[in-house]
Amino acid sequence: MKKLKADRIMNHFPTLIISLYLIIMLLLALKTGISFSGIFNESLVKWGMNAIFVISLIPMINCGIGLNFGMSIGISAGIIGMCIALQLNMSGLTGLMAAVFFSAVCSIAFGYGYARIINRLKGKEDIASVFIGYAFVPLMNIFWIIAPFTNRKMLYPVGGKGLRPKINLADNFGGVLDSFMMIGNGKFYIPLGLIAFVSVIALLVHFIADTKMGREMSAVRENIKFAYISGIDIDRTRTKAVIISTLIAATGICVYSQSFGFVQLYDGTRMMVFPAISAILIGGGTGRKSSVINAVAGTYLYQMVFLLSVPVANTLLVPELAEIVRMIITNSIILFAFLWKRKGVVTQ
Repeated sequence: MKKLKADRIMNHFPTLIISLYLIIMLLLALKTGISFSGIFNESLVKWGMNAIFVISLIPMINCGIGLNFGMSIGISAGIIGMCIALQLNMSGLTGLMAAVFFSAVCSIAFGYGYARIINRLKGKEDIASVFIGYAFVPLMNIFWIIAPFTNRKMLYPVGGKGLRPKINLADNFGGVLDSFMMIGNGKFYIPLGLIAFVSVIALLVHFIADTKMGREMSAVRENIKFAYISGIDIDRTRTKAVIISTLIAATGICVYSQSFGFVQLYDGTRMMVFPAISAILIGGGTGRKSSVINAVAGTYLYQMVFLLSVPVANTLLVPELAEIVRMIITNSIILFAFLWKRKGVVTQ
């Protein structure tokens, strides 16, 4: 009994460490007179921008496939969906929903292909997904150059061929969720539209776990041989998990881009997976089992650490060191999360 309690405490140790660090940053921010209203307002937007990426990891984790290092496949599908909506000059909430729809269509095709490869590499999914994700980005870079889009604001100004590295969304659906149902008192602002959209995705993922498909995924994770004997189609169940994760990641990049105000192409998608994985581990999830609560809490902790660290570093240190400090903190959190995840795998 004592060992079980100790294991539970140790499982939440990364969350406790990051929470302690966050409290220290809050105290330093209070001492330096940093505006809490600004930090709070931005934290909600940053949380909404990144939470769906973290939530997208859950189906693959809970099916026993592991952490989705190949998230860039889903992100690329989402970018294609947004580019199609931009090509059609769609704007507002209609444009964003159309981008999500086109992204879903692309992500189902991409996710199926991704699952076919993953199913051939059972037991090696983590390392395989890293290479698949990294190999997919250069392939998409070729596609962005030769893609048959004709909207001038999407193309390089010189030559008129190939998509720009960044495409401005200000005239289309930039910030539409952030401003939709925004409430505030002049000091504090809450983007209800953004929070509601993320909440819907989170609830859908949560309810999937209670369906027949969700129970089959859990069975495959717990014991793949027993699941096979029980009549569960292992490859089909894993394929469903990969497609769902890819689809949610594609939706995530649409939400992220509308808040960011730009669509980032080429190598911009390569490193987006690592903060998401770090966030879910910090939130108390593991490479074997994670929940929506782990994703939601981990995302907020992760983003708050960033938001507080930079202004505190600007105030207490030389301003030019702020970016260096931010990079040190970023990579330290990711390294800590990966080390803890590895320790959990070894001790299981």
